[in-house]
Amino acid sequence: MNSSAGLTAPHISSTPLEAPLFLQPVWDLMRSKQGWLKSPFFPVTFALGVYMAFCLPFVILDLLATRISLLQKYKIQTQNNPSLRMMASCVSQTLYNHLVYIFPLSFANWYWRPILFPALAPELPRVLLDITACLLLFDFQYFVWHLLHHKVPWLYRTFHKAHHKYTATFALTTEHSGAWEILSLGFFAAVNPSILRCHPLTAMLFFICNIWLSVEDHSGYDFPWSTHRLVPFGLYGGAPHHDLHHMKFKTNYAPYFTHWDKLLGTYTTRRSKSQ
Repeated sequence: MNSSAGLTAPHISSTPLEAPLFLQPVWDLMRSKQGWLKSPFFPVTFALGVYMAFCLPFVILDLLATRISLLQKYKIQTQNNPSLRMMASCVSQTLYNHLVYIFPLSFANWYWRPILFPALAPELPRVLLDITACLLLFDFQYFVWHLLHHKVPWLYRTFHKAHHKYTATFALTTEHSGAWEILSLGFFAAVNPSILRCHPLTAMLFFICNIWLSVEDHSGYDFPWSTHRLVPFGLYGGAPHHDLHHMKFKTNYAPYFTHWDKLLGTYTTRRSKSQ
């Protein structure tokens, strides 16, 4: 979306709207590491590293929650605490999916579709706008995909049931899914920046943001600083919204925002077991 991509003309520092200068040092540093960033090993290493890094704080909280009563105040389902065996099972599934399915596809993508690194960084307002657009598009795609996989019994049994093994979510359940679910949702996340013609830096920042929001959705915690409390007017559901989906199965299908569930009558905030 950045019309200056690929140009090498010098910056004019006297122009007040020279927003690329803000991100240019970061982008220059990344371009200096192009050999690694363009390798077929980077996407899998990056995805797995970012995911595990975001999960780690919640894993520590889960291990401490049974000993520190204050943490129970922020747990959504206070009666449920994941065991080490449950965590290990989720990690094992995640590693399996990345090694067996995601890496071969990343290698194929590296071979057939080389990444281009333009000289200029994107403007910060454009980055924020594009990330928001990518999130909204992914939210719609996930909502449709998710609704279909709950409404069509064969799709649910064959593909989506594995993700619903745990009715009380914890961070490592985020990627506890079969190959089809991981690959199809990963495809949406990967293709959206291309559809919207985002800068490579924007695509990477969207990817990081998307992983964080997914992990937070499954964290099982509702903190005063959680994302859904920072977004006004109830536009963002967050962890309580998605945790209810795992409890009740037939509600709250959108991953992040609430507008699609509200429009189609699948939105709820009730925690009663009856549905």
